[in-house]
Amino acid sequence: MTLNDPLANVLSHINIEDKKGKRQITLRNNSRIIRAVLNLLKDNNYLGEIKEIKDDKGSYIELNLLGSINMTGVIKPRHKVTADGYKKFEKRYLPASGFGLLIVSTNKGLLTQEEAIKKNVGGKLIAYVY
Repeated sequence: MTLNDPLANVLSHINIEDKKGKRQITLRNNSRIIRAVLNLLKDNNYLGEIKEIKDDKGSYIELNLLGSINMTGVIKPRHKVTADGYKKFEKRYLPASGFGLLIVSTNKGLLTQEEAIKKNVGGKLIAYVY
């Protein structure tokens, strides 16, 4: 069975396991965008160590949860946002201004909304976390 949105599956799995109180989980879904989103979450102290493990069936990801995620999810449809239009989407997806992250796909790679504002670039919204 194929998944329609592997990134949404990974983020909901992280959300569920974090609410259960688990501190280490294994993810079978592994792609470049999933690894990039997980690395952004790690860099912003939402996740702990991330290890990619390869076996004969493919590769999978083991990650440590820190218990600092309240909610995470993907943004569908992927809204276009300009360099000065992030406030509108912060109000829509985050509980308060300056609390949480929007992850944006830009021509400079995946960035948080703060990094995108500093670099003055727009893009498409991918996910949120707080």
